[in-house]
Amino acid sequence: MRLHKWLSEAGVCSRRQGEIFIREGRVRVNGKVVTELGTKIDPEKDRVEVDGRSLKPAEEKIYLALHKPRGYVTSVRHAGHQVVMELIDLPARLYPVGRLDKESTGLLLLTNDGRLHHRLSHPSFDHEKEYEVAVERPIDDDTLRRLAQGVPLDGRTTRPAQVRRLAGRRFLIVLQEGRNRQIRRMVAQVGHKVKRLKRIRVAHIRLGSLPEGAWRHLTAGEKKKLLRDLDQKKVASVITDE
Repeated sequence: MRLHKWLSEAGVCSRRQGEIFIREGRVRVNGKVVTELGTKIDPEKDRVEVDGRSLKPAEEKIYLALHKPRGYVTSVRHAGHQVVMELIDLPARLYPVGRLDKESTGLLLLTNDGRLHHRLSHPSFDHEKEYEVAVERPIDDDTLRRLAQGVPLDGRTTRPAQVRRLAGRRFLIVLQEGRNRQIRRMVAQVGHKVKRLKRIRVAHIRLGSLPEGAWRHLTAGEKKKLLRDLDQKKVASVITDE
C-alpha cells in the first residue's frame, strides 16, 4: 500500500496532507525518514512514525446497516440520552454516517472507514435517500406534487424529489439532499405534520426486513458498489451531512 494512502486510512490525515508530511520529512518507516512520494509499505510488517509518534496499523474496515428505533440520538455519545452506538455490540470504534433525528426510525449506516464517512456525508455525492412518511391527516395529490417540485426552506427551494402515494396519509419520498430535519420541515411548509418518518434506503442499500434495533454487516456486493460509486465521484472538500 502506498504510504500516503496508509496514513489516510489510519486516520492520521488526508492523502494530500500525507504527501505533504512525507515531503517535509516528518514520516519514518522502520526508523528511516521517507521523503519519496509513492513509497510503498507492508501495513502488517512495517513500523510507521509521524513526528516521532508510532502509528498502529489500520484497523479492519467495518460497514454496518442499523435499523434505528425511535427515541435514540444519532451520536456516539450524548449525555442524558440513548444513542445509537448503544445498539452495536462490536469492539470497533464506529461512527454514524449522516443523521436521523431522535423521533425518526429506519436505515442508518455506520463505519470506521473515514474516507467513506466523509465522502458519503458530502452533498456532492448526490446519493438518494428514500423515506416512508405518514402524516396526521389525508394529504391530496396537489400537495404531493408541491413536495415533489420543491418548497422554500431557509431562503432557497428544495431540490426536486420523487414522491409516490402509498395511502391517504402515507407516501414515499426520495431526496438527494439532506438539510436539517428536511422532510418534517417540507411537510410543515405545505400545511401538514409528520406523524411517522422511516428511512428505508440509502443509495442502493435497503433496510429490508431488518428488525428495529438490529444491525447487520453490509454484504460484499453492497460494500463493493458503495466504494466503487465513491471512487467515481471525487469530492474536494469535506462537510457534515444533515
